[in-house]
Amino acid sequence: MNQSSSGNSAGRDGLSGGDQRAAQSQSITGRNARRAPGFAWWAICVAGAAGLAVAGGAIFSNPGTVAQLVNGGASSVAIAQANTPARAQAAAPAAAQPGGKKTDAPAAPAVDKPAASTGENKFGRPTPIAKPAGKLRIASYNVENLFDDKDDPALSGQFDDAKMLKPLEHRKAVAKAIRAVNADVLALQEIESKEALLAFRDEFLKGMGYEHVVSIDSGDDRGIEQAVLSRYPLKDEKIWKELPLGGVQPERVGSDRNPNAGEPLVLKRSPLRVTVSVPATATAKMALEAGVEAQEGKGYEVVMFVVHHKSGGRATEYWRDAESKKVVELVGEEIKANSNANIVVLGDFNAEPRSNAMKTYFDSGLLSAFDGAGPGDLSAVTHASGRIIDHVLMNANLRAEFKPETKFVLGTPNRVNNRDWRNTPPPEGWASDHYAVVVDIVPVDQPVTSEEAARKPAGTGN
Repeated sequence: MNQSSSGNSAGRDGLSGGDQRAAQSQSITGRNARRAPGFAWWAICVAGAAGLAVAGGAIFSNPGTVAQLVNGGASSVAIAQANTPARAQAAAPAAAQPGGKKTDAPAAPAVDKPAASTGENKFGRPTPIAKPAGKLRIASYNVENLFDDKDDPALSGQFDDAKMLKPLEHRKAVAKAIRAVNADVLALQEIESKEALLAFRDEFLKGMGYEHVVSIDSGDDRGIEQAVLSRYPLKDEKIWKELPLGGVQPERVGSDRNPNAGEPLVLKRSPLRVTVSVPATATAKMALEAGVEAQEGKGYEVVMFVVHHKSGGRATEYWRDAESKKVVELVGEEIKANSNANIVVLGDFNAEPRSNAMKTYFDSGLLSAFDGAGPGDLSAVTHASGRIIDHVLMNANLRAEFKPETKFVLGTPNRVNNRDWRNTPPPEGWASDHYAVVVDIVPVDQPVTSEEAARKPAGTGN
């Protein structure tokens, strides 16, 4: 349903946020298996005595029992030739790719409970980096089930949303984080509907200047969607709901029988494609503040692909691998149509840097804003479980305008020592199980150097 303005759909992410996404074993639909613990990340984080080490979201063990979680070497879509040349060079067409689908387990209702503790803030930065003059700030934030109190009659039974309102204190904490980030363009995940987002904006984000809003039903069974809040006009929004990824669902998912075995594999949640259009007057002002020369009368555009890939740990890697290939194919088509396009792919990938899914993106020529962050760099962690699964990826054109010195992840309070999220209420100040990922760019098209066009991932970054 390609309707950016109506926002009639409702729903929430299948695992109620990233704490639950650490679950490894679940039904492919996830409807019947409620976030099975699988590989308990909270236990790893307190298992130093067992000889485990958590480093930058990747996990290692001397016996190699968990090294299997560091994935690599998957085949990927090759659109690098289309993605890496200088602006004036025509891009090669992207290779066609296979693709796939299904759904996550319904989120447990968020309940207002007494905070278990004051929490701790050990990931990301405790305070934001102020937005520099002359920069366009772009951020991605999975806000963990931002639902309103309105019952969607289209959802019933296990998908009933009547009691899924995000607790007031959590909504306030999300708003506090958004205000601290102060992004000009904010990509969001786990939004119930455009109506829910507008209500949240009007109540908690007054004065932020987010006059432009896009939120579209992404095809998730419970209606969850990606969205964008922007201070600048948005246009050309598009989704690919239920887009075939090629192939079929496997017989088993992890150790469980797959009830959807043999069904076509399709996009779990369609990416949201939208163009941010910065007017020439604003571009000229920021160029002057940044000390760069801007072409008179020329604005600036960024094409965004906001993603929220299938959750579920190693058991559903096959699905994320197929999704990543399809998104890379869509990006390749965008570049083929306009080799000068500034492109950013951002959101909740539910995949760590060394996974096959991320390798697919990196091999296509897209690089992470946090490329090169070393193991153990807690400032680059994007999820309460200690993992790096939210990313901001840029093509060579956009990297020419990227200012890496002010990138950051904004940490918010987490459960102390990553205590079991099933039995430990969120702490005081809890906003989401994900953290906002923030980048700054100078919104003036710059030439792409041959070095930048040919740059490869460092291999240890976000």
